[in-house]
Amino acid sequence: MTALETQTLSALSDKVKEFLKQFKDKDGSFKYVEQIDQMMPKRDSFIVIDYNDLVTISQIETRFNENPDEILEAFAKAIKDILQERFPQYAAKIKDEIRARIVNYPVQRSLRQINAEIINKMTSVSGMVVRSSEVKPLAREIIYKCPENHVTQIIHQKGLNITPPTKCSLPKCTHRDLKIEPELSSFIDFQILRLQELPEDLPPGQLPHYVDVSIKQDLVDNARPGDRIILTGLVRIEQEYIAGGKATSGLYRLRIDGNNIEFLGGRGSKISRNTEREEVSSEEEKIIKSLAKNPEIYQRLIDSFAPHIQGHTLIKEAILLLITGSTQRVLQDGTKIRGDINIFLVGDPGTAKSEMLKFCARIAPRGLYTSGRGSTAAGLTAAVIRDKTGIMMLEAGAVVLGDQGLVCIDEFDKMKPEDRSALHEVMEQQTASIAKGGIVATLNARTSILAAANPMYGKYDPFKNITENVNLPIPLLTRFDLIFVVRDIPSREKDTKIAKHIINLHSPTGAATRSLIDADILTKYLAYSKRLKPVLTKEAEEKILEYYMKMRNVDSEDMITVTPRQLEGLIRLATARARLLMKNQVEAEDAERAIFLIQSMLQDAGVDVNTGKVDLGVLQGRAHSEISKMQLFMDVLKSLEGENKTAVEEKLFTQELMKTGKFTEEEARNYIRKMLREASIYESKPGHYNRV
Repeated sequence: MTALETQTLSALSDKVKEFLKQFKDKDGSFKYVEQIDQMMPKRDSFIVIDYNDLVTISQIETRFNENPDEILEAFAKAIKDILQERFPQYAAKIKDEIRARIVNYPVQRSLRQINAEIINKMTSVSGMVVRSSEVKPLAREIIYKCPENHVTQIIHQKGLNITPPTKCSLPKCTHRDLKIEPELSSFIDFQILRLQELPEDLPPGQLPHYVDVSIKQDLVDNARPGDRIILTGLVRIEQEYIAGGKATSGLYRLRIDGNNIEFLGGRGSKISRNTEREEVSSEEEKIIKSLAKNPEIYQRLIDSFAPHIQGHTLIKEAILLLITGSTQRVLQDGTKIRGDINIFLVGDPGTAKSEMLKFCARIAPRGLYTSGRGSTAAGLTAAVIRDKTGIMMLEAGAVVLGDQGLVCIDEFDKMKPEDRSALHEVMEQQTASIAKGGIVATLNARTSILAAANPMYGKYDPFKNITENVNLPIPLLTRFDLIFVVRDIPSREKDTKIAKHIINLHSPTGAATRSLIDADILTKYLAYSKRLKPVLTKEAEEKILEYYMKMRNVDSEDMITVTPRQLEGLIRLATARARLLMKNQVEAEDAERAIFLIQSMLQDAGVDVNTGKVDLGVLQGRAHSEISKMQLFMDVLKSLEGENKTAVEEKLFTQELMKTGKFTEEEARNYIRKMLREASIYESKPGHYNRV
């Protein structure tokens, strides 16, 4: 540095020092002096400067636009000087790390506007973090020693490359073989983030741009993948590396040196992360508690969920219970019992299924929305990718990012079967395991899944069982606590209501009703209710047990197969309802409501269409009635075949089947055709049948 530069730097830092010491905010307190006083107790090495406060001093402000490096250095020096007067020991300890972080920088650019004009200038840019590397130490100063123990010191200023010294720094010493002394050198934390354009900033028909950001010191691990941030920093360039080429490249790429990160979206201050934003302030807590005391709160909550959709109250109620969820229990031996509720909607096109999913992802404390065709198994659970440095990195997928939240999967039937099978583990064990490329990991995926699908034939066919309507594997269906069939049945009264509601939405006044809870407060309410851990009361236990035993009644002729899964589902739903109403215990009414939900699901999806009776076997593949018919059919055939397997004539066979009283003549003929198709029997000679 020349004498002139040193002079301007100290003059500048005097100016900055004066600003820091004399600035008062509108309450009249010395804002920055107080921040500097707080540095030692908080063990911080930075203070946050609000750019709007600098506007009054034009000398400092113009410097920001001309030479940001210089002014940030001046800030660091000034803060160090003020800290030195107050806590000299602490100042000496962190002297190299002190810096200023700038918030509310006015020059906001989109990622597309970061170009060659603004190299070495300061800018702030909004985007979404899509990937973050591991934290590595970056050399701040490196000490080299020659064989005679002379010290050569290299201070690393910018960029990532260091040029080692060619010879010892002592003029008389001629040694050229210098060794690094890592113990004496100093290092700081360093991380690379990748920032991608926000979906809402994307111009039509364009791919999102991204830029790599280097993050140092205390900003490391601040923003995680999935966070939306505003990044303030200096635009730098680094040379593109040509593999194997001798010549250096004339191409460079842009990189941003991060100075500060502010968080976007959601509510609350910009410096706090998304999850912290759902933390409830004391005023909001008062609002929430007063809401919970309202006797009609349950109905109001249901009405406030997706108010732009008319009707479907049962589904809305179920989705609210899904967002709240039940408590996860950990037993003494470390076994975890799932607390998350999974719901599956299947129904006719145009019944606002996707709309409910979208709304749910928007208001849930942590919600992600993804669609069937665009999701692969790796994108849902986790992927192993090879970094450009050759290191294998783990990249989290949707259910891992949605840990302790929920994932809405639309177009569930359009997913490839092998991708869908990734969800089996997530829905029951609540983990996502991966073993690829030397990485063996089990990631937490404690998430609720809300899936929606269309029936195979466009419209839901009420004369077929649910497994024939939806093209899904049976084990996956049984993992859903609730399955709703949304049918579009024309009825004059209902249709008029819906039509009026939709026309209302399109009119300029809109359909805002007074009793609805504001979406922000609804999110906070749901986040707050997730803290409660209600306990089952005796009455609730008895109700649930009684219902379960009634369903499991084995002696009756038309047995229903309810599995313990449904029992757990009942407990989860009852607990979630108690949580939603902010109660500390699960009462009998909660159990009744849970039973009502399960019962209404069974009336819809669990009815065997052949007999018209409720039968959970429908969800597990074959209905009870079908199994008994098939058994009878095979028994008749077996007795007619006799010991020496003679071929049975069709006419005789149908007569025998009709004698049992379970088949009419036509049914018997159709059943024979069906069994032929399924290859359970074969035609040994024309018109004669045998068992396979």
